[in-house]
Amino acid sequence: MNTAGDPRAPHATSDLGRRVAARRARLGLSRDDVAERAGSTPGYIAYVEQQVPAPGVEFLVRLANALETTVQDLTGYAADAAPGGARAGYRARMEEIGETECWELLDGHGVGRIAVEGRDGIMVFPVNYQVVDGSIAFMTAPDSSLARASASGVDVAFEQDRMDEAFSQGWSVLLVGPVRTVSEETEARRIKDAVHSAPWAEGGRDTVVLLAPRRVTGRRIQVPGAPGAPSGPADRAPSGR
Repeated sequence: MNTAGDPRAPHATSDLGRRVAARRARLGLSRDDVAERAGSTPGYIAYVEQQVPAPGVEFLVRLANALETTVQDLTGYAADAAPGGARAGYRARMEEIGETECWELLDGHGVGRIAVEGRDGIMVFPVNYQVVDGSIAFMTAPDSSLARASASGVDVAFEQDRMDEAFSQGWSVLLVGPVRTVSEETEARRIKDAVHSAPWAEGGRDTVVLLAPRRVTGRRIQVPGAPGAPSGPADRAPSGR
């Protein structure tokens, strides 16, 4: 059955295949879904994910559109480029995101950024996270800045965002609240069993830290006419009359 599986599981043997599989999984699409969107077949989508394909530019454009991304992102051309270098979109607008949608955008697990008070002041670094029962769970080393902050129960800030460089739009979610170390063995084991996004970094990161946010806010930049942006009379260009 062609389902959107774990992006770590496919036997992709090319960077393109891994990116296609990961993007498809993030969108919750099956190979059949992608094939229908791209005007292809599920078998060829599987081939792209699992072999070393050399698709033409025309198909890559269709595949990128089907996966709601860009050819540059699929091929890794922009993998090392810092986001936000594009110009602002035409008639872009900022809007607030409600708390319910903020949690939906966090998408269960992934990589975000956390800001904590360290020995040398404020520190900001990337972390793998997991949403668990209305809190954010992190796996960290027992002597890390995050673990030290959780021992004192201080507030931290956690941020997750997405950007569409091609259309100069995106969103950002910010959570602020105290963190604590989960020391009770049963609770710690339950959270570890629920974690899908294990730390990328090595080094004995088995200490469970929970962020219970007391403030959840989000903002979105939208550009009229871009993918996902609402359309309506207010978004239409002036007629010139």
